[in-house]
Amino acid sequence: MTDAAHSYPVSARNRVKRAHERGRYDHETVHAILDAAMLCHVSYVIDGQPYATPTIHWREGDMLYWHGSSASRMLRHLRAGMPACLTVSHLDGLVLARSGFNHSVNYRAAMCFGTAVLIDDPDEKARALVGVVDRFYPGRTAGLRAITEQETKATTVIGMRIDEASAKIRAKGVGDDDEDLDFPAWAGVIPVRTVIGAAETCPKIPAGLSRPASLDIYAEGTALDTALTVTQRLYEA
Repeated sequence: MTDAAHSYPVSARNRVKRAHERGRYDHETVHAILDAAMLCHVSYVIDGQPYATPTIHWREGDMLYWHGSSASRMLRHLRAGMPACLTVSHLDGLVLARSGFNHSVNYRAAMCFGTAVLIDDPDEKARALVGVVDRFYPGRTAGLRAITEQETKATTVIGMRIDEASAKIRAKGVGDDDEDLDFPAWAGVIPVRTVIGAAETCPKIPAGLSRPASLDIYAEGTALDTALTVTQRLYEA
């Protein structure tokens, strides 16, 4: 645990209650889990009905951003500002024990709370629409066809400052009871990774146009969370 200046405040809302020893509140741990993922789930309530929407997210400091169609139900209701909860999770291993009760998984998860608001300042929105590309593919926007005014109007960007957050991590082996250790059932951990496959080039690419070296970060066989962590650091630089 780090000092308060480098941790999110702990309240009844974000305090880890079950297996509290797995909880972390420091910026470094929370941000690392967020940065190693491309997909999050944003939860919110509309007219008393809970929703959870999967979407791409990216982080700048303690600001989280996501975007989508201006016709999106979630984005339309978040325009004026709405309490929201953004979560990210990584599955790292399957934990098989000698009893069904002690089966588990190794994982990293982060839960962030704040007020989601519409990004309507033209300069901030323009910067965000660059960020959603360059955060994952460093420097790529400069080599693309410029976004049109109509595309900008059709895209809504939401920002949420992280007011409170917590991380929860399990990264250990089998937790069998001592009296079960001699039971004749296989037990252990099966690691899980999301790994990048071979690139599939668009057949309409002009002859002689090769894949840029900047995409070597996404080389075949690289773990996705590793690649995304690298691109975040480049984006911050």
